[in-house]
Amino acid sequence: MSKSTPLPAILLLVTGTVAACGTGDEETSVLDAGTPAFAIVGATVIDGSGAEPVSDATVVVRDGRIESVGASAEVEIPVDAEVLDAAGKYVVPGLINAHGHVGATLGLEGGHYSRENVLRHLQLYASYGVTTVVSLGGDEPAGVEVRDEQDTSSLDRARLFVAGAVVTGDTPGAAIEMVNGNAAMGVDFIKIRVDDNLGATRKMPPDVYGAVIERAHELELPVAAHLFYLEDAHGLLDAGADFIVHSVRDRDVDEGLAERLVEADVCYSPTLTREVSTFVYESEPEFFADEFFLASAEPGVLEALRAPESMARYRESESAQRYKEALVQAQRNLGALSDAGVTIAMGTDTGPPARFQGYFEHMELALMAESGMSPMEILVAATGDAARCAGLAGVGTIEAGNWADLIFLSADPLEGVENLRAIESVWIAGNEVPSVSDIP
Repeated sequence: MSKSTPLPAILLLVTGTVAACGTGDEETSVLDAGTPAFAIVGATVIDGSGAEPVSDATVVVRDGRIESVGASAEVEIPVDAEVLDAAGKYVVPGLINAHGHVGATLGLEGGHYSRENVLRHLQLYASYGVTTVVSLGGDEPAGVEVRDEQDTSSLDRARLFVAGAVVTGDTPGAAIEMVNGNAAMGVDFIKIRVDDNLGATRKMPPDVYGAVIERAHELELPVAAHLFYLEDAHGLLDAGADFIVHSVRDRDVDEGLAERLVEADVCYSPTLTREVSTFVYESEPEFFADEFFLASAEPGVLEALRAPESMARYRESESAQRYKEALVQAQRNLGALSDAGVTIAMGTDTGPPARFQGYFEHMELALMAESGMSPMEILVAATGDAARCAGLAGVGTIEAGNWADLIFLSADPLEGVENLRAIESVWIAGNEVPSVSDIP
């Protein structure tokens, strides 16, 4: 769909007929309206808040933002507006990945961080309907610059928020120095890893992560914590961590953790596809035949992952097999925490090699459904709640004042999250961007 190029059955430029919706002098109304608007009319809008869908809705967009939204009978269409006839379609907010990474991967190699690569990754995310990415680690000044350029109605790629370097250190002083460096670069979050990589490395101790959290809060920066073990989840809550950005994977969560997360209003991002990526290439994955995946897959990457020696490395990896078991535990814990009322934020940890940006977000949604979450719960976790958990303003829900970051779907996502793949078009700040079906 395009605001500027009419397409059959979806775009209707209304001229004189729209004037009937206005009041007073038409010329004055147009002048007062400022930037020309467009109105999406007739779609079912699912706004990302958890509210019931609104059928035959109208969304008015001006200057990249939503001006008004509601039942068509209750929304006045500005006299200067183009009208997009979206009858029979479903409109949802753009998806938010609350834990991704951008800029460093090229093919199956890391270490290629550049402005060009950051923008390429953000375009890829956007093509799959992921319109905002919270990058939790590995971010460099070029990413900050890209973030600083996105507060504009001309935006045509996914939004980016950054954490800078993942904070490490054997002592509080060393770790605090990294916090200060990230803050000086202008990051949105501080990210720490409290994990021993299945016993292979030394875990950040409580006195160090406590000092990091204290200093970050002095700088008014929220702290996102990578973890694996239930014990560390409790320790991080004791220290005041703001966001848990991986699943507890060593054992079943206890009732106390759920109660503490709810009481402290700390969100939980399961990143289930992170586990998938550690073992799925031990044989050729089924999704290698999925057209939705192949639309953006690089042939050379697929060839390398299909190589017998590559598959053998995954099969023979002890950690891969342990992470395979950890996925089962993670899904069980996600179901338990969601049922207990913990706020879930969709996140994937995509961006490193073989964690495919865009496609893996849709895989994550399917794994969340397998874990027992309903389609509405999943949609909210990937939109409104993801925005709230990450402290992002202006995105996540379809409401007046927010950016017009939208996905048009040909199927009802509340009948199954697989319908979020039925993308007809993706819009960021009211600008249509190539959907995955449009990728050459």
